[in-house]
Order: sequence, then structure tokens, then C-alpha cells
Amino acid sequence: MNEVFKREIIVYGTEFWNFYNAQKRKVQDKIDWVIGLVRTLRIIPEKYFKHIEGEFGLYEIRVKVGSNIYRIFCFFDEGNLVILINGFQKKTDKAPKNEIERAKLLKQRYYEERRKK
Repeated sequence: MNEVFKREIIVYGTEFWNFYNAQKRKVQDKIDWVIGLVRTLRIIPEKYFKHIEGEFGLYEIRVKVGSNIYRIFCFFDEGNLVILINGFQKKTDKAPKNEIERAKLLKQRYYEERRKK
């Protein structure tokens, strides 16, 4: 019998929700579906989840709706806990440097706040 696999997903801060709430319902539904894959699949296909090259511990959840591409940055904390931090609509081949820098800053802030608790 297959063991049920589950990752816990939480959102840090407000940037992800600001991005998510600005999207049309169809995009939100697809984001929800892909996050469901991240939550329940032990091995997530690279089409939906990929490590950001050159960035320690930073990943992107990959969502495509029609010809539009969206990315949600995230990272792991304590094993199967996935922290969503920010998202954007991708318009070029590479993720914009400013979006990666924002994600790195949010990740750093998350760990700093966690250390204070």
C-alpha cells in the first residue's frame, strides 16, 4: 500500500497574497492546483517545481495558463515545510534579477524572525 505523502505549505508575509489576489480566477485555480502537486507528490516534475540555479535553497513553483507564465518563489524549512514568499508573471526567459533578490531578502527575513522566536 502506498504511503500518503504530504508537505505543509505556509505563506510568509503578504507578497504572495498580493500577487495571488491580483490574478484572475482561472490563474488562481491553476496556482492552487500546482501547489496541490507540491503538497502531495513526493517527486514533483520539473515542469512545476525547480531549483533556481545559483541560489542556495531557493525554488520556483511554475504555473502556465495559456501563453502566460507565472512563478512563485519558495523554500523549504524543517524538511517538508514549504514557505511561499512571492510571485510574478514571467515575461522573459530568465527570472528577473529583482524578483530573485526580493525572494532572497524575504527568505532571509523569515529566518531572522524565526530565530527571534
